[in-house]
Amino acid sequence: MGPFRNSVSMMCADFLDIRSALDAFARGGVDYLHIDVMDGHYVPNFTLGPDFCASLSAYSPIPLDIHLMIEDVDAYIPAFSRVPGSLISFHPETCRHPFRTIDLIRKHNCRPGLALEPGLAIETVKDLLPQVEFVLAMTVSPGYAGQKLIPGMLGKMAALRETLESAGLDIPIEVDGNVSWENLPAMIRSGGEIFVTGTSSIFERGTSLEANLGRLRALFASLDRPEGRGRPASSGTKALP
Repeated sequence: MGPFRNSVSMMCADFLDIRSALDAFARGGVDYLHIDVMDGHYVPNFTLGPDFCASLSAYSPIPLDIHLMIEDVDAYIPAFSRVPGSLISFHPETCRHPFRTIDLIRKHNCRPGLALEPGLAIETVKDLLPQVEFVLAMTVSPGYAGQKLIPGMLGKMAALRETLESAGLDIPIEVDGNVSWENLPAMIRSGGEIFVTGTSSIFERGTSLEANLGRLRALFASLDRPEGRGRPASSGTKALP
């Protein structure tokens, strides 16, 4: 698949048939299992917890990509870092001392990332960027699946990529929010490299997981050329597992 990676949104999966989905993901070359953690405070929704993460890891060899949409982040990092090597992203506006939060994730043998909600300006996190291993750029407001792309977010992604390259930072941008078949090419051109796939792609109704995973692999392959994406072939995603 070249530099592009698929992080499947587990909140969109059928919980009554989770093993079958995990088996399909393993056969289909899924790179990460994306786990949206919501506490009903930072966002108006409740979702997945540390026991769910541990259960996924016990069954599937696919690495975890844990997105903490919660307040009091530092208190919960030990619980969500039980699987070494997991990607863990957090929203910097939810903690008092984000540099310490980044260090805490690393001390628990996980890989820190910054999550940027649509209203957070890139300028406010520039000093944090050299400390993390990826940036999760949200193209919808955090809290719910099935939302539409917020206008202007592709331009913000391109500006984020330019900021990273200007600072000499070779780290990937993960895109989260309405990663649809229609939006994916533009997201790649804007600098995205890891894609959180959910209801508008991998879990699209009317087709099987296997068919949609194959369609995504084909799309990635068709766009894996310098003129089709926002960066040269030396993609920063190679540094991630």
